[in-house]
Amino acid sequence: MAKSVVKKLLLGVLAAMVLLVSAFAWWIGPKNVYGMLRYDQRRQGELAVGHAAPDVSLYSLDGRTRVRLADEIGAKPLVIIFGSYT
Repeated sequence: MAKSVVKKLLLGVLAAMVLLVSAFAWWIGPKNVYGMLRYDQRRQGELAVGHAAPDVSLYSLDGRTRVRLADEIGAKPLVIIFGSYT
């Protein structure tokens, strides 16, 4: 009798934990679950269509000199594509 009560109690606690973890995953969003678990620093970006891109600075090919893209391209449009061309 006591074993069955303990078994039911443990199953209830396990079910409650699964429900809480599922509710938390739904609350933060499925796309953010992986990032939350791995990086814990992801956040939704604020950029939208029509916003100006943020200015960035990169190292030149010598590896020492920092170059601002705005200084190099001025007001001309710039498209940076990250990915494969194949």
